[in-house]
Amino acid sequence: MEQVEVKDSEGHGERGVDMEDAWAAVRGRLSELVSVDAFERWFKACRLVEVENRVAKIGIPNEIHQVWIESNYMTELHAALNEMVDEVVEVQLVIEQAKVAKSEVVQESVDSEDAEDLFPDTVGEDDGIEVEKRLKRVGLNPSFTFDSFVVGANSQFAHAACEAVATGKGSAFNPLFIHGGPGLGKTHLMQAVGRQRLASEASGKVVYMTCEKFTNEFIDAVRKGDLERFRRRYRTAEMMLIDDVQFIAGKERSQEEFFHTFNTLLDGRCQVILTSDRPASEIKNLEPRLVSRFECGLTVELQPPGFETRLAILQHKVAEWGVKVDDGIIRLLAERLTTNVRRLEGGLMRVGTFASLAGERVTVDKVEHLLRDLFREENSRQVTIDSIQRLVAEQFDMRLADMTSRRRPASIAVPRQIAMYLSRTHTKCSLVEIGDAFGGRDHGTVIHAVKKVKAQIETDRQVREQVQFIESELRR
Repeated sequence: MEQVEVKDSEGHGERGVDMEDAWAAVRGRLSELVSVDAFERWFKACRLVEVENRVAKIGIPNEIHQVWIESNYMTELHAALNEMVDEVVEVQLVIEQAKVAKSEVVQESVDSEDAEDLFPDTVGEDDGIEVEKRLKRVGLNPSFTFDSFVVGANSQFAHAACEAVATGKGSAFNPLFIHGGPGLGKTHLMQAVGRQRLASEASGKVVYMTCEKFTNEFIDAVRKGDLERFRRRYRTAEMMLIDDVQFIAGKERSQEEFFHTFNTLLDGRCQVILTSDRPASEIKNLEPRLVSRFECGLTVELQPPGFETRLAILQHKVAEWGVKVDDGIIRLLAERLTTNVRRLEGGLMRVGTFASLAGERVTVDKVEHLLRDLFREENSRQVTIDSIQRLVAEQFDMRLADMTSRRRPASIAVPRQIAMYLSRTHTKCSLVEIGDAFGGRDHGTVIHAVKKVKAQIETDRQVREQVQFIESELRR
């Protein structure tokens, strides 16, 4: 039975104990950090799955537990694990499916060990059960499906591209590069593609990983002198899903290995899907050859959802979770929580859980109290292209109308380019939207302005100080 080191009362490591006993120790400490009701409702059905590479995985029964614990109790959970289990630096919540009894033992050879780890055999088992088992084995979230993704104007293109790749009609979209801010659904769409491929092809070899995992495993392989095994592990995939590719920026040796792995996959007709929090060209300290490779396929952007899409997302979650919240409150959340989908769902979970626990109708005043931190942060982030234009015009003593005019003297062109740069870095607007806001300029003009200002910030002290001052005013 797998064991883990637990700490004594003075914080020193003790002998190894099994996961059940270790979790009992964590539960005991956790019960002191949260209320009795919260402990019974949210942690009684949890368990410690494993502790590996200083990462503790906590098994939870469903998505509601995941959203609520992540929104409200991660600090307490992390503290309890840190106090009771030795060397835990990260906590991950894992939704566990109903356990299925194994009907056979798979015999693995030494030569095929890595391939079997990533691509388990599928012959002779019920298809539905096997897909769920393979999802868990690959590391895909079972709830990330195309059906559960609410499509809006902000995500229509990205959704269509992912569906095309999933059905085999998007072979030209390789690699598919999905970028956008946190909590907008990049991982959801990417994993939905992987899920559909696993469901439609019994022998499909799908690999999902974060770029951080790739980097850490590469470093470990170099340290152990085992690079060939590392390369075999990833270069035989038929579909490669790589999350948060911006993490590799600045890591020269990892970028070198990633470049060659990437080329091997593309040359072997492997479908590659990448996600990032920004376009490839805007990832600092990323080698030009990697930028070029990332951009050689199709790039799609996810933007913050509009009001109608936010409302549809909330209505979908209300039905899925079975929470009881008035339509007026749903509209209030859709109006006030605009940054991303994750925050929208977290706000609904707080309100819905309060309604369930308190057994009373949720009022607007109660919502204001329950979500005061989210509303406060939303208000502080409402930076718009209009507010940027006004601030830049004021700083450079120019007319606001010149932001959209066709006049091009340096006294106007330079501030206008700075305003475009700030609009790109401080709002979620697309290149097309920014160009439209500056007098109908095309996206190439915006890209040129952003690149030029970025270069000037690094080399021209005066420009750097001007931009920094305007940014500080935007945060006020």
